Amino acid sequence: MAKIADIDLGDFPLLLAPMEDVSDPPFRALCKEQGCDMMYTEFISVEGLIRDASKSVQKLDIYDYERPVGIQIFGAEISSMRRAAEIVEEAKPEVLDINYGCPVKKVVCKMAGAGILQDIPKMVQLTKEIVDATSLPVTVKTRLGWDDNSIKIEEVAERLQDVGIKALAIHGRTRKQMYKGEADWTQIGAIKRNPRIHIPIIGNGDIDSPQKAVEYKKKYGVDGIMIGRASIGNPWIFREIKHYVKTGELLDPPTISERVAAARKHLQHSIEWKGQKLGILEMRRHYTNYFRGFHGIKPYRAELVTQDDPEVIYNLLDIIEERYNSFVPA
Repeated sequence: MAKIADIDLGDFPLLLAPMEDVSDPPFRALCKEQGCDMMYTEFISVEGLIRDASKSVQKLDIYDYERPVGIQIFGAEISSMRRAAEIVEEAKPEVLDINYGCPVKKVVCKMAGAGILQDIPKMVQLTKEIVDATSLPVTVKTRLGWDDNSIKIEEVAERLQDVGIKALAIHGRTRKQMYKGEADWTQIGAIKRNPRIHIPIIGNGDIDSPQKAVEYKKKYGVDGIMIGRASIGNPWIFREIKHYVKTGELLDPPTISERVAAARKHLQHSIEWKGQKLGILEMRRHYTNYFRGFHGIKPYRAELVTQDDPEVIYNLLDIIEERYNSFVPA
C-alpha cells in the first residue's frame, strides 16, 4: 500500500504528472473520472504567487471532487519559496510538491526546476526550509541529474528524505535529455531497492500503455507510476492500466462516442474556467490524441485546431461522432 504521510493511495497508485497548460481543473476532472488516484496542478511560479499574479493564483484552484490533489510550485529563492508555501497551505491541498524537474530554459536559467540539480546542497536546504514552513506533507518531483556526468539521484533521494519529504517522483531522464531518448528506470529501481529509503518512490517517464506500466511495476518495484504526456487527450489510460493490473486483460479502446463526449466536456469546462479565447486555444493540443488512429481524420483535426467559435467546434465534434460511429480505430 502506498501512503504519502496519512494519505492512502491504494496498492499501486497512478498519478497525473503536473504539466503546464495541460493538468488544469478541466483535464484533471476527466482523469479523475477515469481512475487517476492523485493529481497535481500545473506548476506554479512562486514569484508569481507572492506578487499575486492572476495566472499563478488561478492555478491554485482545486475542487473537492479532485482530492487528493497536490499543488506544485517552483522557484529558487528561499524567502519566496517559504512565502509561497504559506499561500499554498491556505488553498488546502493534500500535498505541496516542489518541482526540481522542469527542463525548460526560462526556468532552469534562474536555477529553478531542473536547474537546481547543479547545486544539490541548495536543493536540500531549500527543501528543508519548505518542509519547516508548512504543515502540509511535502513531496518532490525531479530528474536523474543535470547531465550524464552529474547523476547523484541516490544521494539526492536519501538527503531529501532526511529533511522530511514524504514521497519522491523521479523522471528517468537528465535535464540535458529534455524529453528525448528513453527514460532510464534502472536508477529509479536502484533507489527503490536502497534499504535506507522508506518513502514512496514514484516512477515517471515513457509509460504509455498498460503492458508497460505492469512490466515496469514488476521490474523496478516502484510504489506507483506518474503519467504525463501519454495522458494528453487520453484520460482513459488510467482506467486501462487499472484494469490490466487487476485482470491481466486489455480493455477495448474508448468508443468514438466516449471520445467525443470527453472532448466536449473538456472544451466546455476549459471555456468556463479560462474564458473562451484561452479555453479554446489550450484545448488544441488534446484533439490529436482524442482522435488518434481514425482513418481520414486529419481534415477534421485541422479544422478543430483552427476554429475559434465554440459552436462550430461542437458541431464538428458531432460530425466526427456521426462519421466514425461504426469505425474501430487501428
